[in-house]
Amino acid sequence: MIDWPEYLIDAIARRKSVLFLGSGISANSCNDEGKHPLTWEAFLKDILVKRSAKLSKQKAVIEQMIKVNDYLTACEIIVETLGDNDFGELAANEFRRPGYKPSNIHEAVYQLDSRLVLTPNVDKIYEQYALNESHSTIVIKSYYEDDIAKYLRTNDFLIIRVHGYVDDVSKIIFTHRQYSEARCKYASFYKILDALILTHTFVFLGCGISDPDIQLILENMNFLYPGCLPHYFVTAKDTYSKEIEKSLLHNRNLELLIYDNFDGTHQQLLVELKELIGKVEDKRQEISSKGIW
Repeated sequence: MIDWPEYLIDAIARRKSVLFLGSGISANSCNDEGKHPLTWEAFLKDILVKRSAKLSKQKAVIEQMIKVNDYLTACEIIVETLGDNDFGELAANEFRRPGYKPSNIHEAVYQLDSRLVLTPNVDKIYEQYALNESHSTIVIKSYYEDDIAKYLRTNDFLIIRVHGYVDDVSKIIFTHRQYSEARCKYASFYKILDALILTHTFVFLGCGISDPDIQLILENMNFLYPGCLPHYFVTAKDTYSKEIEKSLLHNRNLELLIYDNFDGTHQQLLVELKELIGKVEDKRQEISSKGIW
């Protein structure tokens, strides 16, 4: 069981947190045929199978990049070989056209009632669920839109796609080149990310530590502003060694919150999130009764 830190519960209750949803959250969904969306790693491996003839010469290098969790480089080689159009069709066929339905995990994330949700996922599963539940009152923005800061200054609930989304493949961040170009062309967005890291507590759900946003932002902020309270990374037991756990805390100010995963289904995460929902609701009632918002 996760011993949810009191500081984190308080931050979520006061809506001073940011939920960062990775591909592991989407992987809980399925469509009417029982298909689940692939994780980033599985998607790249699937392309190697579907385009084996075209990628035969690059296969060994791509597999090596995937093995070391360098998905940006692996994807860059794939895109350069297949071309933008073919890769875009593969992405649409995997992340948009199957018609995935939200899962209980999406419901639990929504019930945490966080004002800010960020996601590198290119599917629209969580945002469509949130729009439906909120009667379309939630604002959805992508990293390249220039009015994100305006909505941060309001009381609107906001979902930000930090890598774009599958309906506009031309602006999805899949590769090192695209990532570097985005950081230059849309520098104001990354300044917003830096500001949020300093002023809010991040909770990473369904993510991997190799995500470039996690690596760059947290490392920069940790050494620029030492001594800050930690951010939190929820993960299954035995995913990372004790040495890596210590390194994440030291170099990225990232504290691991670990749940059991006895059967490999990650269903315990749902149990843990429901417990967190209860603790957050109790804290909000306490804050409200004392008038200490």
